[in-house]
Amino acid sequence: MADTSLDLTLDAAALTARLVDFPSPSGAEKALADAIEAALRPLPHLTVDRYGNNVVARTNLGRAERVILAGHIDTVPIADNPPNVPSRLDEDGVLWGCGTCDMKSGVAVQLRIAQTVTEPNRDLTFVFYDNEEVAAHLNGLGHVAEAHPDWLAGDFAVLLEPTDGQVEGGCQGTLRVFLKTTGERAHSARAWMGDNAIHKVAPILAKLAAYEPRTPVVDGLQYHEGLNAVRVEAGVANNVIPDACTVVVNFRYAPDRTEAEAEKFVRDFFADCDIAEFIVDDHTGGARPGLTHPAAVAFMAAVGGEARPKFGWTDVSRFSALGVPAVNYGPGAQLLAHKVDERVQASLIPEAEERLRAWLTS
Repeated sequence: MADTSLDLTLDAAALTARLVDFPSPSGAEKALADAIEAALRPLPHLTVDRYGNNVVARTNLGRAERVILAGHIDTVPIADNPPNVPSRLDEDGVLWGCGTCDMKSGVAVQLRIAQTVTEPNRDLTFVFYDNEEVAAHLNGLGHVAEAHPDWLAGDFAVLLEPTDGQVEGGCQGTLRVFLKTTGERAHSARAWMGDNAIHKVAPILAKLAAYEPRTPVVDGLQYHEGLNAVRVEAGVANNVIPDACTVVVNFRYAPDRTEAEAEKFVRDFFADCDIAEFIVDDHTGGARPGLTHPAAVAFMAAVGGEARPKFGWTDVSRFSALGVPAVNYGPGAQLLAHKVDERVQASLIPEAEERLRAWLTS
């Protein structure tokens, strides 16, 4: 395992390995937060603040724009058999270990930029936060936004989540609702004495099966909405007519809808169904890509490729709520995140660093 220090002069791939060797599953990020803070505080061009296990470092050079580079320092739980910490680099240049993809390779890029780009063309804010992989109310970026919103002020943000080295603009909103039907319990041999709550969800499921997704273009990116049943809960026993049934529905919606508009759409969609209760269980809005912002245009020119929409939710939504347009961009492969065999091609990490450096120094 790593010692208690971080050497920011290491190349980005080697620094990623060091970060992986600090085990930091959600809720156990203190040692890594301590090491990041200790590594950044001696850098004379940065002002470093800390709130809990969240570290924020900023330049104050009086530039016309401020860019935020953000990443979470927690991981999903470490695998048991075989364990995927400490890291290992194989002969093919692949770095293996928990967090290599999601998202300590991105954090390593942040740290390298913080250490080496002392005279950026835009003022920089670096955010390293905890508890991203768990419940939203624990999220460190959210805590910083509530307690110190001024620390997160900026014109544009890049969240270094794994994106296969491609820019993904904004993110979708996500709404989860419980649709509950009720009936009357009875013995299944005398079903006419009861009222089957499961049968009452048939119109709900029929509407979902017939749903036609909207595919709006937002800031030049085409999103694809989805409205789906993700769980059905009912039943008391195999010989009992159920008196209650719940259909759990998830709505993934494009960032041109507000949270209120998204909820209204779902309520209206099921308005003609026999629903006893409509309960909003979880709801987080999306984020517009903001790709027309001058900083975003320059960013796209530096990293190359074509931007694509983010199908899913990320913390760029929190920046959007603060009025900061944001994109996702990182060296890891999305499909390897959270896997026991999580890994990253080591050469892609310094490549991402150099693209960011070109953007921030040209």
